[in-house]
Amino acid sequence: MRTILIVASGLVAALLVPILFIGALLGGLSSTRSSNGINTAAIPALAAESLATITAVTSTSCPELPPVWVIAHVQAESSWNPAAFSTDHNGGAAGLYQLNETNWQDAGGAGWASTPPPPDADILQPQQHLRLAIPWICRNLRAATAHLQATAKPTTPLDGMLVCHIAGCGRLTGSATGVPRAGEANCDASCAELIGTYIERVHALVEQYSAPAGPVSITDLPAPTPFIGASTTCTAADPTGGRCLTPATRHVYDEITRAFGQPGPDAAIRSAGCWDEHGWNPDSDHPQGAACDYFPATAGQFPAGDDLQNGWRLATWLRAHATALRVKYVIWQGRFWSPDTPDTDGWGRPYTGGGIYDPNDATGGHYDHVHLSVLDGEAPAP
Repeated sequence: MRTILIVASGLVAALLVPILFIGALLGGLSSTRSSNGINTAAIPALAAESLATITAVTSTSCPELPPVWVIAHVQAESSWNPAAFSTDHNGGAAGLYQLNETNWQDAGGAGWASTPPPPDADILQPQQHLRLAIPWICRNLRAATAHLQATAKPTTPLDGMLVCHIAGCGRLTGSATGVPRAGEANCDASCAELIGTYIERVHALVEQYSAPAGPVSITDLPAPTPFIGASTTCTAADPTGGRCLTPATRHVYDEITRAFGQPGPDAAIRSAGCWDEHGWNPDSDHPQGAACDYFPATAGQFPAGDDLQNGWRLATWLRAHATALRVKYVIWQGRFWSPDTPDTDGWGRPYTGGGIYDPNDATGGHYDHVHLSVLDGEAPAP
């Protein structure tokens, strides 16, 4: 975002038509998605039966844990088999989340009368398991969040939660990025490979189980090539004329150009801007070369018709391929979305402007452009 526009007295009238059109677009998703952004037709049967429990527990005890992540995480652990038991943990692991007896008791469950637990054990009852296990999982998520915020490691809190679950939180705290590489945090090559594969498995399941990521179709657009390697400094050329971009941000720019065409007056994306000093907001990702703004129409105007559709197609495509493209977050049409953000009353959550931008303004509310911020650090191994 390069300019801040002053709100005119006629803003309400100017906003009315675009907002009604956006509402009509978002309303079209109601038949294919739940309010939690879950494609209920794609998830396992027991997950669908348990959705009310998952939603109730996460909303009251762990709102930062998206229900779709619960479903994907359980699928990776037990394939939604409530009687699953494995012997490759301390004393064995049981139930949907594959918790050992010590962890289950720490979550508030009863000890096992035998190993494996008998069929009537509370750990094998799916609804009771979820009611106790989800808050226990949330402790790992919050511990990971606190550590990652304190150390500025590039791993997302949800991925940190997965590291804690599969390998112990010591592997999170003892590694340089939060996801250990071979030789870090007492993790050898097989350990590092196990953790990386596990995270990628959960990511794939989250994508598989998520509802359509926007109100328009992107089935005609190509999938991007995943970014591989490190992206820590602003060393790549900025094709929009700025000082520089991080390698991951330049990769996303090139992949967007491949999918949507070169920005121009007759293209789906009319113009784009990446590096910018952003003197009014020095904490922005723009002066780090880790953000770009894409305008499907004229800057400063509320897009409508095909321009609005094109903006939604880009936002939807970025969301659908967030893992491959190292997407940190997207802001568009007064909404903020990140891989850690549950959908709230639509796509992502309402964008507030952070006390810097006017969220009702065409530019300040990101109605006239799609803002993309890209993660730095080392990309996970494919």
